Amino acid sequence: MSEQFDVIVIGAGPAGYHAAIRAAQLGMKVACVDAALGKDGKPALGGTCLRVGCIPSKALLDSSRQYWNMGHLFGDHGISFKDAKIDVGAMVGRKDKIVKQFTGGIAMLFKANKVAPYYGFATLHPDRVVKVKQHDDSEVELKATNVILAAGSDSIELPFAKFDGETVVDNVGALDFAEVPKRLCVIGAGVIGLELGSVWRRLGAEVTVLEALPEFLAAADAEMAKVAAKEFRKQGLDIRLGAKVGKTEVRKKGKKAEVEVTYEDKDGEQTATFDRLLVAVGRKPASKGLLADGTGVKLDDRGRIEVDEHCHTGVDGVWAIGDCVRGPMLAHKGFEEGIAVAELIAGLPGHVNLDTVPWVIYTEPEIAWVGRTERQLKEDEVPYKVGTFPFAALGRAVAMGEPAGMVKVIAHAETDRVLGLHLVGANVSELVHEGVLTMEFNGSADDLARICHAHPTMSEAIHDAAMALDKRAIHKTN
Repeated sequence: MSEQFDVIVIGAGPAGYHAAIRAAQLGMKVACVDAALGKDGKPALGGTCLRVGCIPSKALLDSSRQYWNMGHLFGDHGISFKDAKIDVGAMVGRKDKIVKQFTGGIAMLFKANKVAPYYGFATLHPDRVVKVKQHDDSEVELKATNVILAAGSDSIELPFAKFDGETVVDNVGALDFAEVPKRLCVIGAGVIGLELGSVWRRLGAEVTVLEALPEFLAAADAEMAKVAAKEFRKQGLDIRLGAKVGKTEVRKKGKKAEVEVTYEDKDGEQTATFDRLLVAVGRKPASKGLLADGTGVKLDDRGRIEVDEHCHTGVDGVWAIGDCVRGPMLAHKGFEEGIAVAELIAGLPGHVNLDTVPWVIYTEPEIAWVGRTERQLKEDEVPYKVGTFPFAALGRAVAMGEPAGMVKVIAHAETDRVLGLHLVGANVSELVHEGVLTMEFNGSADDLARICHAHPTMSEAIHDAAMALDKRAIHKTN
């Protein structure tokens, strides 16, 4: 006989665990099913984000940044040292310790909120029955009034570059290299490729990034992408645009292996050899095996679960959130969807505004934005005006030795309502939320310009950019 719950959540990633905890807070009987195991072979909650995505990558980014600064920034501060070295094993061990701390933290939150965890692979059957094949091959059957599908996403594997976990890897493998590769090739100049490429470049690898598209970071504002690309090339990232990879071949070289990559660019077919290959061409919904026949839940042509604006699938009591539905594959978008759906189930208002979800790339400098780009506004024939301000003219940025980058505020030409905030620079992941907040409250560029910003801070760049929009910036020539 099936155990009955008010809510069953399939997936304990960012979207799933938020949904489960919020539903429990609202007085519902909740179960959450997750199949992931940690490096120790034990269940590890938190999804891709906590285990092999957001958190571990940021740990390595911070470690590599410290090492890079020793050789490239500390001298300007009058700090000298001899023979700086990186212990890759210790760096990866620190990352693993942080991951274990946070995955264990989710388990503690489940216990505190009385969320029942089940460990194994879940499949939704008709009438909201969930069958879980546990890791010992036993099966349990659960039933719920509401089921929330939060299965997450998987790395996309190219047919000519199959993952072997050693020479050809996805982001998971690139987090666990035992040593700094001499030559690293990255296919894809997106978030994952740039972040992990930056990690290993800072530690001494020769990094070549092959991007099939003819322009860099097409999703970002074109001016910001240009600024960022210039900084990355200064750091030694070899970014090749319009480079379409068509073949890879792994060859043994003594006890080690190397991979030959064949690609085509404006100069014709090219071949290069590397020690490691990171394939970072995006992610796909992890919907395979999630749905049994007859559930009524539909998938689109990209494998995403079809939902309405409230994340409902159209099947009574079945919802879907996070990476397995439309919208950006971002942890914080999943956070908000999980909370919104739990509150909708409880009869409360629940809503996520996909137009104000911030994007961040945690490179050095960081890239962040919210809202629309100039290109999008031009295509939609929306009248707009722009204000910019460079970090090089900002006292705090120069004092920190972080003058690279700029801020751009875009507002409607007639109403002055903020339509977008785009940033490249140090710590802009923290600054982008000024734009999120302003846009959520339908604020204007003048609102940003009239808010007092502390001096000296990095946030002053937003204030000055907003003032520049109407040619009244104090610290730059308009």
